[in-house]
Amino acid sequence: MWLLVAREPRADARDWPGRRWLAAIDAVLWPLLWIMVVQHAPQPVGLVGPLVTAVALICALRRLHTALMITHRYQFTTWRWGKVGAAMLLIGLVLKLMLPA
Repeated sequence: MWLLVAREPRADARDWPGRRWLAAIDAVLWPLLWIMVVQHAPQPVGLVGPLVTAVALICALRRLHTALMITHRYQFTTWRWGKVGAAMLLIGLVLKLMLPA
């Protein structure tokens, strides 16, 4: 049996001064970081390197279009993964404090 669940669409993001340009920077930054990771890999990546680069560039263009033209629908990647990273750092700090030295 198939069970389909329809979720509510995300609410539009609030508009504030500078959001469009910060969204554009965020949209391009993450795919460029992936390209840099692939280009500076310690081992030869073969055909995977150009493939990841091409996919990252396509994603960057799509994200840039959303960030500039449909700003109210763009969700910041840095904010999303920054919260995850901060939570992981907090867990690590608590574990370090709880374990005997």
